[in-house]
Amino acid sequence: MNILDKLFEKQTRQLAQRSSRRGILKGLGSLLVGGAVVPLLPVARASGAEPVGRPVEEGDPLSCDYWRYCAVDGFLCSCCGGTANSCPPGTEMSPVTWIGTCHNPADGRNYVISYNDCCGKSSCGTCLCQRDEGDRPMYRADKTNDINWCLGTASAAYHCSTAIVVGVAFEDQ
Repeated sequence: MNILDKLFEKQTRQLAQRSSRRGILKGLGSLLVGGAVVPLLPVARASGAEPVGRPVEEGDPLSCDYWRYCAVDGFLCSCCGGTANSCPPGTEMSPVTWIGTCHNPADGRNYVISYNDCCGKSSCGTCLCQRDEGDRPMYRADKTNDINWCLGTASAAYHCSTAIVVGVAFEDQ
């Protein structure tokens, strides 16, 4: 036991000569804050597994009958140089959106769809679709598709609409 005591005393004295109490407290504080931040770092938790919210895609995104377009009102971006998920070049996606819940016949699930308008150019003029499934009167602005949603962009000129899958909708019990 005597050897252990002498070794511990020697290590403690060397540490005391090389550092200050404030320095040790600073190091412990950094360690605590750093340890608290580690769970916030992005991690690939699925390790290659298919995400739960990704739908099985079947059908023609250039057709108004495509399952994602159940609540769309406007020109389809997939016909205007973009895709169902992205705006055509030279346009800007509106940060303001309306949502709908569409049934995917390929996998039998319901998905929440975000309909974002692409703005900055004049109307596309092709593939006009007006499917108003679940549309509400104008007093529920978040549920209607009859508003120019380009008000949050640099230009209020409407070009086309996207249909982005947000996730799986809750199932009815």
